[in-house]
Amino acid sequence: MKKSVNNTENNNNMPPEVSMEKPKKRWFNVEKRFGYTMHEIWNHKMSYGLVAPFFILFIVFSLIPLLASTILSFTYYNILNAPVFNGWDNYVYLFVDDPLFLKAFNNTMFYAVIVGPVAYISSYFFAWFINQVPQKIRSLYVLAFYAPSLTSGVAMGVVWLVLFANDSQGYLNSMLIQMGLIYEPIQWRTDVNLIMPVIIIISLWSSLGTGFLSFVAGFTNVDKELYDAAAVDGVTSRFQRLLYVDIPQTMPQLLFAAVLQITGAFTVGSISSIVVGHPSPEDAGLTIMLHLSDYSGSRFEVGYASAIAVVLSVIVLGLGRIAFKILGEKE
Repeated sequence: MKKSVNNTENNNNMPPEVSMEKPKKRWFNVEKRFGYTMHEIWNHKMSYGLVAPFFILFIVFSLIPLLASTILSFTYYNILNAPVFNGWDNYVYLFVDDPLFLKAFNNTMFYAVIVGPVAYISSYFFAWFINQVPQKIRSLYVLAFYAPSLTSGVAMGVVWLVLFANDSQGYLNSMLIQMGLIYEPIQWRTDVNLIMPVIIIISLWSSLGTGFLSFVAGFTNVDKELYDAAAVDGVTSRFQRLLYVDIPQTMPQLLFAAVLQITGAFTVGSISSIVVGHPSPEDAGLTIMLHLSDYSGSRFEVGYASAIAVVLSVIVLGLGRIAFKILGEKE
């Protein structure tokens, strides 16, 4: 009897049973970096599903072609026959034995050093200027500045061909002759010293594109209360507001436009071929993109063209990385 009482007391003193939930099965080993990444992707699968179309298009039309070009750059491939591995021969010929590539590289760098910064700064300045005008007429200013970038290359070339015509009937030559500034027509599109400046002028005229629109949107989204807070701290002039409020608040747009400007500056080619033709006199208008298209579309030397494309991609990616370091978010 005493033993049964003790057993009853022991049973009463035992803690109640705790219902243990069965742990969820994990498909990936979260202790490994790859497994943890895949586990996080699975947990946020809806978000990744929404951006999946972009990643698929990026992989199919950007990443895979870049990898294929890298592989083909180490081969001799003329489309008709199978690729033949030739090691570093394409790169050796590119940097040592190809004078046209060096000419194209110098022309592209000259163009990019001028057009890139000037177009970038002017886009930001004009967007800031438009932000100062009344809201009712702001859209008209945006359209006026943005419209030249919508013009097709052929239509733009026709207009500028008449303006920079080499004879006395050209608009610019005719005006300069009537003003008595010159007595003979200037050969705008055949003089090797003027070809690249003409291309730069035309490019700057149509340089207010997507980056310019991003700046306009960035200025529009700046919180107006920040101006009031800055005024309390003594920021009164428009230049001070630009320096201490607008620029910090538009850093994402600055980075986006910088990447676009770098890419556009180093991939120029269509304007040169339309205005001065390809090949141009003494290759004064030759760029890396034109040199690449010549080997890939005319000579069908895809292996060597791939080597040019890889070098151009490395330059653009390297400068884009520098832009990320300067304008990206600091941790």
